[in-house]
Amino acid sequence: MTVSTTSRWIDIPAGNDSFQGYLALPKTGTGPAVIILQEIFGVNAHIRSVADQYAADGYVALALDVFWRTQPRVELGYEGADREKAMELLQKTNLDAAVADVGAATNALRAPPEVTGKVAAIGYCFGGRLADLAAAQGTIDVGVAYYGGGIQNALDKADQIKAPMQFHYGELDAHISADAVDTVRQKFASRKDAEVYLYAQADHGFNCGDRASYSAKASAITHGRTLAFLGEYF
Repeated sequence: MTVSTTSRWIDIPAGNDSFQGYLALPKTGTGPAVIILQEIFGVNAHIRSVADQYAADGYVALALDVFWRTQPRVELGYEGADREKAMELLQKTNLDAAVADVGAATNALRAPPEVTGKVAAIGYCFGGRLADLAAAQGTIDVGVAYYGGGIQNALDKADQIKAPMQFHYGELDAHISADAVDTVRQKFASRKDAEVYLYAQADHGFNCGDRASYSAKASAITHGRTLAFLGEYF
């Protein structure tokens, strides 16, 4: 994998096939890597801005096109027909294949000279679940999940996770109950390298400035905590 510009779409080998991801490089051109795992709305402008943000923070950031097998490079909004389309794409996505794609991206990132050090995965909503499952598979060095739906239902895999993990949830999230958050917290309570945060007055999708649920306060706090977490374990 070679890059020559600050940001661009690149091809990622996956067995006999390949898929794409949006790559953003820091000004230095090199750094540790973070894989950005999309919500169900594709690698849209928001997800690309997240990758750009982490590049500005000094990381080589790669946002994966998770829905490539069904509809490559899809970009969706958050309401109406776009939301219905996103749910349709989610239903057509093979979870195991998507987790394998994270592993393929990790392998691709470990090869080029631009990447120095470890590879983390930072996922949002569905992407948060993928980050958790990729950690269980052992393909990433650090995992961060923002309002990761379904993580509480996959805790049978938690004992397989050796990577440091950080979880962020919104108190008002109707998709992830307080009991679900408590279940995750209890499962990782004995881990000194695991953190679970619940944000007051924050709803699902609070990190996305393009959504009505955006919370500037929660977004800023989570970003700071994520950077501190990455800095500690990178």
